[in-house]
Amino acid sequence: MRRALERLVVGVFRSRVWVAVALGMAIFGIVALARLVSGPDGTGDEVPRGAPVRPLVTIDPGTGDDGVVSPPPQPSIKARPGTPAPETVARAFAAAWVDHQDVSAEDWHAALLPHSTAALADKLSGVDPAVVPASRVTGDPALTPYAEGLADATVPVDSGRLRLRMVTSSDRWLVDGVDWERA
Repeated sequence: MRRALERLVVGVFRSRVWVAVALGMAIFGIVALARLVSGPDGTGDEVPRGAPVRPLVTIDPGTGDDGVVSPPPQPSIKARPGTPAPETVARAFAAAWVDHQDVSAEDWHAALLPHSTAALADKLSGVDPAVVPASRVTGDPALTPYAEGLADATVPVDSGRLRLRMVTSSDRWLVDGVDWERA
């Protein structure tokens, strides 16, 4: 008897057809068992299918913001009493920057020195003022603060916008970086 049962099992599992039939019956049995557990009318705990008809709301929208972290306050621009405001420094630097016609490189550089940091003054030394792409300031500077001692000033010029990085150095505002954007 044992040998007959062994030959039957080995014979069944050697044939691909019988293996496929056995797997199909196992899958059918699992699906049938799942249907029995969920109930005859399908009202058991089912997973929703498809997109929801309306938004899923888990909190009352009228309760307000319950977040722990609030956005950081906007930094303010402060000038020490008796020192020029950053707008004034930006306007003066921009006026000296665009005043490049009929001026030597040394005189142009000297006009920028009172409004720039030592690092920017070193970068601008030896620059030919003839390459400056603007010839006049056309508007007032607009400041964008980033931190207490750091801001960007955008000054409109006749050929675009002059962007100046403003920093506080020894409690006064100075220009530390220059960029130009074509309009």
